Amino acid sequence: MRPVLVIPARLAATRLPGKPLAMIGDAPMIVHVWRRAIEAGIGPVLVACDRPAIADVIEAAGGRAVLTDPDLASGGDRVRAALDAVDSGRVHDVVVNVQGDLPTISPAAIRAALLPLADPAVDIATIAAEIRRDEERDDPNVVKVVGTAVAPGRLRALYFTRAIAPHGPGPLFHHIGLYAFRRAALDRFFGLPPSELERRERLEQLRALEAGMRIDVQLVDEVPLGVDSPADLERARAHFARTGKST
Repeated sequence: MRPVLVIPARLAATRLPGKPLAMIGDAPMIVHVWRRAIEAGIGPVLVACDRPAIADVIEAAGGRAVLTDPDLASGGDRVRAALDAVDSGRVHDVVVNVQGDLPTISPAAIRAALLPLADPAVDIATIAAEIRRDEERDDPNVVKVVGTAVAPGRLRALYFTRAIAPHGPGPLFHHIGLYAFRRAALDRFFGLPPSELERRERLEQLRALEAGMRIDVQLVDEVPLGVDSPADLERARAHFARTGKST
């Protein structure tokens, strides 16, 4: 595989405007995510951004940024636009989409997302961790993946939901929104119209499942902190202050 990692970043976030540039410890949040992606050591890293201010901080840190149309509808559209701009020759056959609001993502978790793609039947790979906190079980902001085991530590995804699922005794798994796409799967996915279940659950990955694409899930040890609100940002700052690092 010849992976490229792309981090979409949008300045005009609804719940936390300007969040890619929010300072956490010694650097803006987007720089922490870029550092973790670089440390994963699996391929070149691009930040696909909508404003020059984001590009400036990434380039100042030594990274590469690609400016994309501010009006693009989703992070996935931004990833695809950046790839079209810098890799029209399709040198890279795997694209790892790393969310720009995961400042505590570990390099190991990023690497884990590639593992299911060793199976040629898998179109898209992602990661999840077992839910261990009771309050996350019925939190609709915690997306659960329902899957069947296909190998130690790996599931084939059957469904993603904001509800508590599956019913009955046994573990629940917290989906982490980091994806590794085969390049052809990325093209197919973004050529599909939004699906009925995608709209209902507000989960983009259901579009792929409804179209018959295979998503496998590598299990990892912990869920990184996602920053979607001012409270999340304060938790990330407290984590950094306590540990002295963002992972």
